[in-house]
Amino acid sequence: MPSVIGLLEAREKKVREEVARLREEAERISAALSAAEAQLDRLGQARETVTEVLAEPATEQAGRVRVAAVTGSTVPHRVEGVDAAVLAPEYQRILSVLAVPEAAAGCGRSRSRLHWASRRFRPGWRGCARG
Repeated sequence: MPSVIGLLEAREKKVREEVARLREEAERISAALSAAEAQLDRLGQARETVTEVLAEPATEQAGRVRVAAVTGSTVPHRVEGVDAAVLAPEYQRILSVLAVPEAAAGCGRSRSRLHWASRRFRPGWRGCARG
């Protein structure tokens, strides 16, 4: 028959191991909680900033329009005093094609616009662009 003290020591050892495992799990959960709280704070600050910017009158926003756009950006709303520099490079290129002088007529005008629109324009091409 095992001794009572031996049984108590075995049970105490199991409980100590369980306590150590639970402490490690609590530390892991605490770290995950801290990371989630930090992310929540950043999202809250971002929401507040966006709300403040959207609440400003349009006249204040027009003064802060980007000077240059990046590829893939959307076309901003037309506002007085804003030039083509706020457009993405692709849209600026389209505007430059449309700004070609209208001196040439018919096929020549289309070819001239094609020349400005595409770097792969072939001078020997004789066809007239449709459109």
